[in-house]
Amino acid sequence: MWDPGQYLRFGDERGRPFGDLLARVQAASPGYVVDLGCGPGNLTVSLAERWPEAQVVGVDNSPEMIAAANAAAGPAGRLSFTLGDVRDWLPGRPVDVFVCNAVLQWVPGHLDLLTRWAGMLAPGGWLAVQLPGNFDQPSHAILRDLAESSRWRPLLGDVSLNRQAEDPATYLDLLARAGCRVDAWETTYLHVLPGNDPVLEWYKGTGLRPVLAALPAERTDEFLAEYAARARDAYPPAPYGTVLPFRRVFVVATRP
Repeated sequence: MWDPGQYLRFGDERGRPFGDLLARVQAASPGYVVDLGCGPGNLTVSLAERWPEAQVVGVDNSPEMIAAANAAAGPAGRLSFTLGDVRDWLPGRPVDVFVCNAVLQWVPGHLDLLTRWAGMLAPGGWLAVQLPGNFDQPSHAILRDLAESSRWRPLLGDVSLNRQAEDPATYLDLLARAGCRVDAWETTYLHVLPGNDPVLEWYKGTGLRPVLAALPAERTDEFLAEYAARARDAYPPAPYGTVLPFRRVFVVATRP
């Protein structure tokens, strides 16, 4: 379902929140770092560069993403990638740094999962999570409206769209009750995207993936054209590009 090339088309914009998230992680010399939902691995590589003594493991449930990640990793060493589902993957030992970037919006019941991950941390370990929170924005409203319309419901009625973030306060309360010190916040980025129909191209790499997987090939272009037309109205282009406001929720927790 996932296309690493399409996902990385806006690699700089997608990577910036990862850097903002990791800036709040103060682990000095962790031995075991796990990136859950690592995607094509480009950001996981930066974890290995930041902590050169750590064993760094990237986990993703997409064979296409893991293949791209292994190509980025080079020869086998302390950085490795494995195919697995973040919902039931278990570490080999307590984790010094857990990272999960832009993944949990796809996971039903992810609050319970966060509590489990907090329990897997080593003493002094860190849990760093980021996920988008744009459920009420035009990009998602358009997708829901189309999927629920009489024209597309027969093909898309059973497709699971992503769920987006809870409020930062929800995560703070959850993880503080689990015994962690918690820093939770939100940021809305104003991405200036180049090219024609860039909002469509952005979501072709993420939120539209379940739709593209469900549609028969002969109907895909028709659906994308309809989404693109409505997205152009909601996000009109300016002479300098198209502005896509994109809200993200961040949570960094540490176990004393």
